[in-house]
Amino acid sequence: MSKIIPFKAVRPTPDKVALVTCRNYDDYSSAELAAWLSFNPYSFLHVINPAYMHSQKITLDKRFKGVAHKYQDFKEEGIFMEEDKAVFFLYEIQNKVQTFTGFVAGTSIEDYKNNIIKKHEDTLQYRVEYFKDYLHQTGFNTEPVLITYPDNEILNSWIIEKKKSNPIYDYSTTNKEKHQLWKIETDEEIQWLQNQFEEIPELYIADGHHRSASAELLYDEDKHLGNQNLNYFMSFLIAESNVKIYEYNRIIRDLNGFSKEDFLEKLAKNFIIKDKELELWKPQSKFEFGMYLDGHFYALFYKQGSSVSEQAKQNKQPSILENLDAQILYDKVLKPMLGIEDLRNDERIEYIPGKQSISTIKELVDEGEFEVGFMLFPSDISEIKALADNNLIMPPKSTYIEPKFRSGLMVYEL
Repeated sequence: MSKIIPFKAVRPTPDKVALVTCRNYDDYSSAELAAWLSFNPYSFLHVINPAYMHSQKITLDKRFKGVAHKYQDFKEEGIFMEEDKAVFFLYEIQNKVQTFTGFVAGTSIEDYKNNIIKKHEDTLQYRVEYFKDYLHQTGFNTEPVLITYPDNEILNSWIIEKKKSNPIYDYSTTNKEKHQLWKIETDEEIQWLQNQFEEIPELYIADGHHRSASAELLYDEDKHLGNQNLNYFMSFLIAESNVKIYEYNRIIRDLNGFSKEDFLEKLAKNFIIKDKELELWKPQSKFEFGMYLDGHFYALFYKQGSSVSEQAKQNKQPSILENLDAQILYDKVLKPMLGIEDLRNDERIEYIPGKQSISTIKELVDEGEFEVGFMLFPSDISEIKALADNNLIMPPKSTYIEPKFRSGLMVYEL
């Protein structure tokens, strides 16, 4: 049984919403950031920028308080407005590839603790602590956790009908996305939607594992204060078939002392290798990998038989994790051959979202800073759910998942 609650959102006034909302802070180059801060006084980047400015010169406490003060300025200047009552929202993002539609609601910390809201990614404790301190000092969150629910025809039909009404927001952004938002505010609608989610036994985090873990940590530390808002965190709930899952590709700075010939010979133990020469080749299905090395693309086909026979000797079946492409690449190539054990912190490896063209990998290798690139086939939602159901954790940077919520669109005050 999944519990969701309406909340009194703070959000931009309709006439300024297109100017206020922004992409994730880290998505902007220095030049883009400077331009937005210089020419758009309404951008939410002005609010979150104090957390990043002069990071070496002032304490975290002062940086976070700067965010809180700027947020209050936006409220006092009438850029933001607060709902009169607690409500839900229906939110739709349309880009040139896909349309994403889901509900914005508060989800329960207790559900998260009790594994009704399931996770598939590990978290870094320092990042969880950092964001917990951010939430504590600023008093708000504007980045919801992306959560999937099983496809539901009743909810799908309701969404279609709801979208026939006039949205409270209808605007486009400079990255050519269209955004629409509907308010779900009547007592009947709110109760109906809560009843629907109570029939859903499990929810799955798609993106936002650090945010949810930080909300849990803040709850554990401050629950004695009796603040009910800490019992929930803001989430964007979307049908599992409606998410878009990209892979994260890997680029490595060196071959760990191997020559190209020796490296290919070692690879041949676990992979059938086909030289695709200059063809921009990428994997077409699971257990296939692309590689770019010394000006050539290669197709690598994993020899599943050898792995299965090894496991048969040990009288065991391959686990869900062992059959994950990102884990296979780590177990067979990155760790034993290239000496990369710590996928999060080793400076010899970097990650390229699969949303970017593989020509990006070619360019980075050709420039000489990296020696080899690996392309993966994206995981699907069934793999993610199976891992979560079995309390297994994906390797870092296994998935890049859309949609991405706009910062400043919705604020959940703590």
